[in-house]
Amino acid sequence: MFTGIIQAIGKIAAIEPQGLDSRFYIKTGELDLSDVVIGDSIASNGICLTAVTLPGDGFWADVSAETLKKTSFKHIKVGSRVNLEKALLPTTHLGGHIVSGHVDGLGKIIERSHAGRSIHFKIQAPNELAKYIAAKGSICINGISLTINELNGAVFELNIVPHTLDETTLSTAQAGDEVNLEVDIIARYLERLLLGDKAAEVVPEQGVTMALLAENGFLSR
Repeated sequence: MFTGIIQAIGKIAAIEPQGLDSRFYIKTGELDLSDVVIGDSIASNGICLTAVTLPGDGFWADVSAETLKKTSFKHIKVGSRVNLEKALLPTTHLGGHIVSGHVDGLGKIIERSHAGRSIHFKIQAPNELAKYIAAKGSICINGISLTINELNGAVFELNIVPHTLDETTLSTAQAGDEVNLEVDIIARYLERLLLGDKAAEVVPEQGVTMALLAENGFLSR
């Protein structure tokens, strides 16, 4: 678990393809690794990664084909910057909100503009995630815990204060960039809870069946 409060900005130092997967070497900059051991989790742009090797100035992590397909890591190159946060401890200040490091989908920045000393972002979320997003609620963007200011369908707006800009990769984010989204975990569990006993029902497999073809007139009776 994480809080969405970024602790350092790291940099991708190497990428080694491993069949369909890849192994990434992330230099962690100012992130304190003195209490990190092999097997610990470090959120990188909001993706929970497991440290498999600790060379001293960073960590190596395996990234699955599924993660490469479903997150912005598919665009990551050597030299790319990433937001970093170590897993929280029982004594950690929960300054953001509860973040699992499991990306729900990719959003797209559709507008970046100035709002005083802050930067205003407008982000398009996937339609299937819109029901989990609420005005004044929390959302995780590239690992950053942020508050939604305005909401219109699947488009939400954020104001990013100077400190957050200085301490995260949002300082260089531009319109057209894809960002990792994780919705509030409470909304996920609430949806499941509201299903009640139906939650145990098996969802039938979707696809073309003989019965479906007959019902729609594609088979002669």
